[in-house]
Amino acid sequence: MNIHEYQAKAVLRDFGAAVPEGWPAFTAEEAVKAAEKLGGGALVVKAQIHAGGRGKAGGVKVVKSLEEVRAESKRMLGMKLITKQTGPEGKIVNRVYIEKASSIAKEHYLSCLVDRSTSRVTFIASKEGGIDIEEVARESPEKIATVTVGPAGYSGYIGRRLASALGLEGEQAKQCAKLAEQLYRAFVAKDMSLLEINPLIVTGEGGILCLDAKINFDDNALFRHPDIAALRDESEEDPREREAHKYDLSYVALDGNIGCMVNGAGLAMATMDIIKLYGAEPANFLDVGGGASKEKVAAAFKIITADTRVKGILVNIFGGIMRCDTIAEGVIAAVKEVGLKVPLVVRLEGTNAELGRMMLTQSELNVTAARDLDDAAEKIVTAVGKGR
Repeated sequence: MNIHEYQAKAVLRDFGAAVPEGWPAFTAEEAVKAAEKLGGGALVVKAQIHAGGRGKAGGVKVVKSLEEVRAESKRMLGMKLITKQTGPEGKIVNRVYIEKASSIAKEHYLSCLVDRSTSRVTFIASKEGGIDIEEVARESPEKIATVTVGPAGYSGYIGRRLASALGLEGEQAKQCAKLAEQLYRAFVAKDMSLLEINPLIVTGEGGILCLDAKINFDDNALFRHPDIAALRDESEEDPREREAHKYDLSYVALDGNIGCMVNGAGLAMATMDIIKLYGAEPANFLDVGGGASKEKVAAAFKIITADTRVKGILVNIFGGIMRCDTIAEGVIAAVKEVGLKVPLVVRLEGTNAELGRMMLTQSELNVTAARDLDDAAEKIVTAVGKGR
């Protein structure tokens, strides 16, 4: 789960991290009131969306008067902000953040994440802050330092190593080390999957400040954090992914035109791979899980068919815990409710596979049965190709 910048800064502030003072606003008048609370002067108006690159897209502006705050807030609120991370469809700005402007002497990068290769929490630091870290990693990998937290937990040397990697000395090094510990405590306490400060700045006064903050949380741990779950902004989420979340479905929208419904993440990946092997692109990743009900399967099928880019559907089920007749029952119920306007290929194997295939045949739906995964992929790609 993602949250907005102002929410991320509020979380970090609770753990003692140094962040600029600011207030969110949903209207231009609220933005002016926020500016007044901050005492006026040099301020920054920031569009709040779940994507980076806002500054380059016109979503971050420095202002020096209340009238400029009002004008920039009016301009941003309701606008479609298109960045590298939003894609061409962009995101609508529904709120802005009014923040005290900071004097910047240096910009650094600091993040904390779960490193899958080591199964440990790892810090990433770079002197090259304020720009895409992926670009730095690609062009100047020697400018990136990583520090892994061992099984014994956080130790003071980690903060000192990070300060050294950023070229900080004296009081600034002490501040950085303290901040690293605060970030680690926040990361673990709130079950984060990513905590990114870009840029982490050295101010003109010599202090260390988190000028921007991005936090992602582990969805599976949200039951432990109702305060974090309450921060969810559903308007920022894909409607299909939001609907899938209601039914506890693992769904990710992709750019292709063949919808996939599969049980098991590994099988879902294999299904997407073989679709690509036959020259087409998957429209989604959708795992209904091992214990899906008829209602859950029907909901999954509706989500797929609601995607206007889907020109064909491949259902690939290996019945272990999941019974193939349950899948067939859910598909039949969904098709009867929403109709079927695109080719549908179904491959069922395992528990009650014969019963599931018989149910689909007797339903008189326009369904093509497949012998195996290879046969299923070939048939759906061919069917979609003919329908272009």
